[in-house]
Amino acid sequence: MKSKFKIKGLDCANCANSLEIAIQKIDGIESANISFMTEKMEIEYDETRKEEIMKSIKKVIKKEEPDVTIEEV
Repeated sequence: MKSKFKIKGLDCANCANSLEIAIQKIDGIESANISFMTEKMEIEYDETRKEEIMKSIKKVIKKEEPDVTIEEV
């Protein structure tokens, strides 16, 4: 399943890249793409584990980039 998110608070393209790499390592994530310029994130994941995966994504974001927020679009 694919989902798109609005991502706010990223400071630079390097930060977006680091966050993307960290999210791709989450178990259940098939792919993740973060665009710093458009402030969008698209993930492909195992839909049977959506709640668990979303908690992991939020945990990674809080650890890597505490000022970043996401909301599903």
